[in-house]
Amino acid sequence: MDPIRVPPEMFRFTSGDRANLYVSVLHAFGEANERLETSLGIDDIRTRLRAVGWLEALEDNDLTAALDQLRLWNLVDVIQNHSENYRTASEYEHRNLQYSLTRQGEAAFAGVVHAMTMLASTGALQTAVLDAISDRLGDLLSELESGTDRRVFSTLSELEAHLEALRGNSKQFNGELQRLLRAEGADLTVFHEVKAATVAYLQEFLTNIEHRTHAITTRISAIENYGMQLMHHRALLGAELPQLTGTDPGLVWLEHRRARWEGLRAWFLPADGSVPRIEQLHLVGRKAIITLLQVLDRITESRRRSSSAVSDFRELARWFTVIPDQDDLHRLWSTAFGLSSARHPHLAHPDPELVSSTSTWTDAPPVEVSPLLRSAGRTERFSRTGRVRDVAAIKATRAEQAAIERAELEAAWNMLDTGGAVRISAFRQLDHAVFERLLDLLGRALGNAPQSDGTRRGSTTDGRIEIVLRLPQDGGRAELKTPRGLFSGPDYILEITAPGERRGRRASGGRS
Repeated sequence: MDPIRVPPEMFRFTSGDRANLYVSVLHAFGEANERLETSLGIDDIRTRLRAVGWLEALEDNDLTAALDQLRLWNLVDVIQNHSENYRTASEYEHRNLQYSLTRQGEAAFAGVVHAMTMLASTGALQTAVLDAISDRLGDLLSELESGTDRRVFSTLSELEAHLEALRGNSKQFNGELQRLLRAEGADLTVFHEVKAATVAYLQEFLTNIEHRTHAITTRISAIENYGMQLMHHRALLGAELPQLTGTDPGLVWLEHRRARWEGLRAWFLPADGSVPRIEQLHLVGRKAIITLLQVLDRITESRRRSSSAVSDFRELARWFTVIPDQDDLHRLWSTAFGLSSARHPHLAHPDPELVSSTSTWTDAPPVEVSPLLRSAGRTERFSRTGRVRDVAAIKATRAEQAAIERAELEAAWNMLDTGGAVRISAFRQLDHAVFERLLDLLGRALGNAPQSDGTRRGSTTDGRIEIVLRLPQDGGRAELKTPRGLFSGPDYILEITAPGERRGRRASGGRS
């Protein structure tokens, strides 16, 4: 990739003594372009300057000099207006020359506006953007199958806009997050509230992010199976690009579309098998949550203690330095550390009668101290080994309960095994436990994207039960009675099967 080379004079207007005037002039041209006015005279520029907030007195010579300088920097172009009729020399002087922004001038002012917008904006992690990307991919797949070229173009443009929003917001939020993790010297109350809110925000974003990512990658693969060249060709036809110059704008446009699609793949389904950026963002968010929680714990602990152990020891050391008498120093030592007695508070010598209670600490023999006293605050206690609990009865009870649950589950699946395509209304009345199994299967099927033939498929977690769902053409409604009420919904055509074991059983003898 070639390095970005910025023309050296492109942003010179932002520095110097007259930088405010240069920026205001370009701002005036930018406001005029918003109203589709591409050429301005001296009087028009002066009017636009007042509209953008330039209130200082400005002579014609100063304004002309500023325009000439912008022209030397290739930011402004000047032409003569031959379409007007001039009655006086003064009118000719004011209305003859027309100024307009060059492409470099438009780019320079847009860069300044973008930079100021970035300084004033705040990054965000929005699950709504992920949902929008997933929805636009689904719409794009539908438009490729049955839509027009214009709809393909508009849907692809919306998809790229959402991807750009995800990229920009994620980069800016990550930068602000890292600055927050490094923040020091802030007010503890504000610091605690901001970090606690950030943890809650990150936890909300990371919820179900794997499910959203899986839906996006599935739809990306489906679109690529349709054909990327064909999709971009149809989008190009729908864009209806004008050919204002001698070169074909379609080639550059297609190159930009391919680059944007590669950017989408880099975020969710990299072609080289590398880690997707959405997963990297996931890892950054989880790591930030852990770091913020650790900081919050330290802040809470520091608030709980009026002073830390470090400050206590420093204060004690200061007392040792200011007490002049040796006896007072010993009393301070005994008070602070409690080592004045010859005996340990709860450990005795093998023969305590041989050691006088008045013996000094240096004269008394040592006492063996258990290593657990330092690490766990207690000593070893030796006692009889506890009896091994007999868990045979518990194991038998649990095995019996598991067998009952397995039999109930098998009975539920046997009742739901359709043996072919049927409508939901065919069940009519179901036990509540069986009805819950049916709802679970329907939810798994409806949670997946429809296949090319319009069917939706789903299966249980262990893969033993599979459901194929089709939308009825007649728009019928189904009603199922359960002990807890009445269920009403679309009368889907469904087929519930058990791959392997159940198919073999139906082939050998039908349903039990």
